[in-house]
Amino acid sequence: MVELVDNQSGFSGFESAQEEIGITISYWESLDYIQKWKMDISHLDAQIKGKTDLYKSYVVRISKVEREYGFDDL
Repeated sequence: MVELVDNQSGFSGFESAQEEIGITISYWESLDYIQKWKMDISHLDAQIKGKTDLYKSYVVRISKVEREYGFDDL
């Protein structure tokens, strides 16, 4: 999926953790870009494969990041 979405307009990146529950967060410039990606034919095909072959269930949440901060102790 990363190869498909990487060239989409408005896509800003993603983070993923698959060890325990499996979660992937994608970042987009606007809701309009999210909607366009949702209707992309390659993405629709991947959704069908996910529903039939890969996942028992999934949840999509669309959220707005208002602020981000952290600490990096490298």
